[in-house]
Amino acid sequence: MKPMGPLPPEFAAQTGVLRVGGRDLEALVAEAGTTPFFFYDLGIAAARVARFRAAFPGIDLHYAMKANPHPAVVAGMATMVDGLDVASGGEMDLALRSKPAGAISFAGPGKRDAELGAAIAAGVTLNVESEGETERALAIAARIGVAPLLAVRVNPDMELRGSGMKMGGRPSPFGVDEARVPALVRSIIDAGADWRGLHVYAGSQALDAQAIVDTQAETLALAGRIAQAVGVTPRLVNLGGGFGIPYFAGDTPPDIERVGRSLREATDNAAHSLTGTRFAIELGRWLVAEAGVYLTRVVDRKESRGETFLVVDGGLHHQLAASGNFGTVVRRNYPVAVAHRMGEPASETVSVVGCLCTPLDRLADRVALPRADAGDVIVIFLAGAYGATASPMAFLGHPPAAEIVLPPS
Repeated sequence: MKPMGPLPPEFAAQTGVLRVGGRDLEALVAEAGTTPFFFYDLGIAAARVARFRAAFPGIDLHYAMKANPHPAVVAGMATMVDGLDVASGGEMDLALRSKPAGAISFAGPGKRDAELGAAIAAGVTLNVESEGETERALAIAARIGVAPLLAVRVNPDMELRGSGMKMGGRPSPFGVDEARVPALVRSIIDAGADWRGLHVYAGSQALDAQAIVDTQAETLALAGRIAQAVGVTPRLVNLGGGFGIPYFAGDTPPDIERVGRSLREATDNAAHSLTGTRFAIELGRWLVAEAGVYLTRVVDRKESRGETFLVVDGGLHHQLAASGNFGTVVRRNYPVAVAHRMGEPASETVSVVGCLCTPLDRLADRVALPRADAGDVIVIFLAGAYGATASPMAFLGHPPAAEIVLPPS
């Protein structure tokens, strides 16, 4: 038997039949029409936003759309946050349906000329990732006669300790190495572009509050050094995000309130070098991951060489991350449950496997669950971020999973 991660707090105390957003299992399945499907309760995301606002007064909140770009999720989140951060022309087009261009920033390496031109024409801020990208953006802006809005993404010398994905302190396709940033900012200003500020993203999925505190303090110091070297104060410093959620056994969430208190002290201390600068935190999974569930029905229960397998009608083509094939080195179990037996003690050890013809399609590996039979529904939690769009939906030609969004009340 292998352990699995803790159930999100909204579900941990449930007993009997699963309920999401006031709907029970039968109502959820009836609304979807079939299994498998995702259900996103934006009321849970709204509670996360409220918690952020209380912990970080005066700090802007941006939603990183890559976590979940479902149009209804984006539209709902747009009403609750100050900005949307996008990573492609497609995400930008979607964001523009819900937020004015001035509240949208576009990051990511390898932006095509067409994407740069569309962003410049719309008035979206480009977080440039290199000197070459900056030159292309300036040339395109000159051709169309628009002053571009450019921020510089910094590849900082430090990394976010304990983060699941480190994006600083090393050679990287993301951002401009810290030492080269002042010269690039001066060239942007000299070219007549509108320098919007700095974007510093050192890592993601951090559960250590002290590591986040230290990284934010170092980011403020970095921004202050750049401002002094350039002689111009940045309008906005995007401090990145990196707030993690507990996916696996032994994980505990970071103390966000502690991080907020430390950031208030750090911004007060940085005021002399960053007077007039606004600060933003960019969050994706911390806002929406726990708001989503993935429900999939058992189509077969089988025994093989002493092990029990629950074969379900979903799989890694919908929920790749839960299979351990999305950025994890060691395969560990997301929290799962039998959807009509919430809170019941486990009675057996089983593996939940998908319908794909690959041994990689394992959604839960030898976990302890109450008994489930063909026709029962398995729920996989933490499905609100990096689920459907981060999975190989077309693999082997199975149909996509339905996605249902419950707006915040």
